[in-house]
Amino acid sequence: MAKYLFLGSYTAEGTKGVLKDGGSGRRKAIEQALKSVGGSMEAFYFAFGEADAIVIADVPDNVSATALSLMVNASGLASVRTVVLITAEEMDQATKKTVKYRAPGK
Repeated sequence: MAKYLFLGSYTAEGTKGVLKDGGSGRRKAIEQALKSVGGSMEAFYFAFGEADAIVIADVPDNVSATALSLMVNASGLASVRTVVLITAEEMDQATKKTVKYRAPGK
């Protein structure tokens, strides 16, 4: 499974939903959404700043992560940005790959 960082931001109406459901209610809803695509939650936090909610999750593949993102964004009550997370070992593998690349103008 791949690991993803989901950064969620609530609209005014979405914030009203958080007030109604409470923080643990929203966490449970996100856990259920992740399970519905075969994923699991590693961490869930509310935050100040650009993101209102931060989720780190294991999701089977990019298609499943995209489906989650589409459903949240389509609700109109929240928007989500999705970031694929890379382990240190995966970065080690990437640094050993040979890439043939020509920089612009070179």
